[in-house]
Amino acid sequence: MALTLAQLNQAPLDDATALLAGLYEHSPWIPRTALAQRPFASPAQLQYAMVQAVNAAGEAAQLALIRAHPELAGKAQVDRQLTVESAHEQQTAGLTRCTPQEFETLQQLNRDYNARFGFPFILAVRGPRGTGLGKAEIMATFARRLQNPVDVERQECLHAIHRIAELRLNDLLGQHPDQGNAVWDWHEALARHSEPAYATQGQLTVTYLTDAHRACAAQIAQTMRDCGFDSVVVDAVGNVVGRYENHSYLRNEDGHSGIKTSPTLLTGSHYDTVRNGGKYDGRLGIFVPLAVVQALHRQQRRLPVALEVVAFAEEEGQRFKATFLGSAALTGDFDPAWLDQQDADGTSMRQALQHAGLRVQDIPTLKRNPADYLGFVEVHIEQGPVLHALDLPLGVVISINASVRYQGEVIGMASHAGTTPMASRRDAAAAVAELLLFVERRAGGDDDSVGTVGLLNVPGGSINVVPGRCQFSLDLRAPTDAQRDRLAADVLAELNAICARRGVHHTLVETLRASAAPSAPAWQARWEAAVACLGLPVHRMPSGAGHDAMQLHRVMPQAMLFVRGQNSGISHNPLESTTSDDMQRAVDAFAALLEAITP
Repeated sequence: MALTLAQLNQAPLDDATALLAGLYEHSPWIPRTALAQRPFASPAQLQYAMVQAVNAAGEAAQLALIRAHPELAGKAQVDRQLTVESAHEQQTAGLTRCTPQEFETLQQLNRDYNARFGFPFILAVRGPRGTGLGKAEIMATFARRLQNPVDVERQECLHAIHRIAELRLNDLLGQHPDQGNAVWDWHEALARHSEPAYATQGQLTVTYLTDAHRACAAQIAQTMRDCGFDSVVVDAVGNVVGRYENHSYLRNEDGHSGIKTSPTLLTGSHYDTVRNGGKYDGRLGIFVPLAVVQALHRQQRRLPVALEVVAFAEEEGQRFKATFLGSAALTGDFDPAWLDQQDADGTSMRQALQHAGLRVQDIPTLKRNPADYLGFVEVHIEQGPVLHALDLPLGVVISINASVRYQGEVIGMASHAGTTPMASRRDAAAAVAELLLFVERRAGGDDDSVGTVGLLNVPGGSINVVPGRCQFSLDLRAPTDAQRDRLAADVLAELNAICARRGVHHTLVETLRASAAPSAPAWQARWEAAVACLGLPVHRMPSGAGHDAMQLHRVMPQAMLFVRGQNSGISHNPLESTTSDDMQRAVDAFAALLEAITP
């Protein structure tokens, strides 16, 4: 019989500690310290209390905890000295059934890793889904993390240890993140669709209105139908729109359609990807609401509000220069001039829409009436390291940062690298390098501002020529428009000063300016209450990335929930990941938000 949270809350401290002794390898002090915070309202609250205990213990205790763990396929396994929990986990991952070559590879990785870091490699081999990683994936992760700085890798080990403990606690309590697992599986199924040139390399790429994109739309639509949505359509720009009506919804006699009812909450995110991207960017905000609707449908329940879930067709701006195509159609900001844009193969957006069987003339009809909606909420993977570093599964977004982008070029004088004295040079690349370092210092000293010079190019550059030209990009972001504008003014003033000092000149063109999108206070408060009801601390944070919520902010109140990413929160990368347990918490938070809404 599974252990219950009530038993843990009521048991004497020594007994409760003994019940949790196997969670952290040879380290019962962790649950004992956490149990001082009883009673716990949820397993998530207990889990976070244990994380806090480790964080407060200091570096020496953390290193001792890491060293208490066995190597993968190491001496302890060979000598059958693993704990019951570790033996089960390594067996599940197939590490007890290695070929001689696999075993030797792991042994060499263990030796290299210990020589570099001085502690064993720790990995939650049951993986983000809880069903086990393959040996090839384990060894690839091992090799990749060998390149980490020591302090980064120590933290990665601790994160892995907490994940191991989370899975073991699930086992003790008989918990299964069934909805999180379903959301995980929907992501995996959708990720099978990728454009051929990338699919052959094992990469995920889905850009607007390609065959892979249209296959994704069809699959999302079918998943919506399977979940019990009352209506599902693919609209004139390729958005997949599902509605689950409220409790006053009346079906017609045919049982397939009915009278649409208000009020409605709008939610969703995008299903296109960057090239060679991750599986969860955007798509998490589609599938989390689907899991909630699926549960409501199975329970034959309706809520006071209708839910409209939109899988936006485009947000990334990968195939055509325009971005937010899907959400712009809903706000009435779809620019007809976009239809004449061409992709790299010379196909216009108009032609792509017609090829997909979509009616360009219907795009203006997609504009929503804001009066019909309570607001827009979006769930999104964080795409950054903050929640991962804090060991928090969820974060509440306070604002989507304002941004401005430029394309520029510094023009100096190309000259011989061997004969031009250093004091006589008009080095364009050096000027841009100096600007880059100033951007790093200026943004780094400004709360939550960021600045990036992401593109650098010396046209016709040569190893023995002082650069006469250097092209660059400039991306500046901050939580408010005013803070962004101060940052931009300082950076542009410094660019002028650098050029004057170095005897070079520059051109600069602004290519994008987006205002900040602060969360609507009432909806932010609803997300905060939803997170708190899970027994988790509420962490408020800005979003540095742009989202569909930024577009919907133009016409209705909006607020976002972030979900922790794994691998230091990396995104726009195949390593982008999260766990089915964190997906479950997002589903639970979304359900709590819905339950608390009264029109």
